[in-house]
Parts: sequence; C-alpha cells; structure tokens
Amino acid sequence: MNPKVDFYFDNSQKWQKEQEELREIVLACQLTEELKWGVPCYTFQNSNIVLIHEFKEYCALLFFKGALLNDADGILIQQSKNVQAARQIRFTDLKAILAQKTILKKYIYEAIEIEKAGLKVVLKKTTEFEVPEEFQKKLEENAALKTAFNTLTQGRQRAYLLYFSSPKQSKTREARIEKVMGQILEGKGLND
Repeated sequence: MNPKVDFYFDNSQKWQKEQEELREIVLACQLTEELKWGVPCYTFQNSNIVLIHEFKEYCALLFFKGALLNDADGILIQQSKNVQAARQIRFTDLKAILAQKTILKKYIYEAIEIEKAGLKVVLKKTTEFEVPEEFQKKLEENAALKTAFNTLTQGRQRAYLLYFSSPKQSKTREARIEKVMGQILEGKGLND
C-alpha cells in the first residue's frame, strides 16, 4: 500500500468499503499502487493496468486496455461509444465485489499478461470519426477553416469532432462550432 493514496480512500463518502475491498483485491495481484489523476492507479513495471474510481451512482475498476480483455463473464462496460481502449467493471455494493473476487483477479492477471506481451489497442484513425453534418457544412463554406482544421494534430481534430458530435440537437452542435471556430483558425486545440 502506498500511503500517498490513503487519503483517497479515507475521503470516500459513498463507496469507501467497496473501494477498500477493490484495493485489497488489486494489491493481492502484486501491482504497484500509485496516485495518478487524483485516483489510485495500479501499475506493472511502470505501465498502467487498472485504476479505482468512484462516481455518484457506482464505483469501478477501470482497465486501461480493457478492450483487449477476454470478457468471458460479460462484466466489462464501455463508458461511451467514444472510449476506445478502457473498460470498466462497475459496483454498487460490497456483496457484488466479494462475490466476484476470483473473477476480478482473473481479469487483473489477464491485463498484466496483455501488458507483458506488449499488446496495443488499435485506435480508430481520425478519418474514421464521424464529422457532424453541421461542421462539414462549415468546412465546405470556409476554406480557411478547412485548412486550419486539417493542420491541427490528429488528437486535436478528434477532440473537436467528439465535442461537436456529442449533443443530440443540431442547434447545440451549431452553437459549439460557432463558439470554437476562432480557436481552430488560430491553430489551437479545444482545451488550449
């Protein structure tokens, strides 16, 4: 156990017992406990394997390369359609964690073997992401915008495409595009 991580578990309001049990399970698998992104992260030879985090409705184990795991038990969850590599196992009570202890260890050991083998998740290319109709129209109307967008890094392009496509209403997508067009023209990313 890493004492730098203790505060995370001590400050947990809703899921303290559940997360402490998850901590014991993960540490039993001989991973190194670190604090990354403000949450407990467990590594194997400096490579991220799994982290523990909590939300309002549940706490979870998040496997960094979960998409590569053989989910024979059907318990892995893709947080959203845009999450490519990571997968979660969610919990809402201690009994569920205790009932799945053996299965959780099996998944953790498999994740370690994936890391040892050097396997990588094949990520979608930026060109494979859907370009919202509203943004495509702006690109066709504005050559400077199209040039500026195409000169952005792949990661910045993806961030914009995800940001533009997430609202359900066209009006909201258009508003988002208008709001950040200046940033794109300046060669900046969404969060720059």
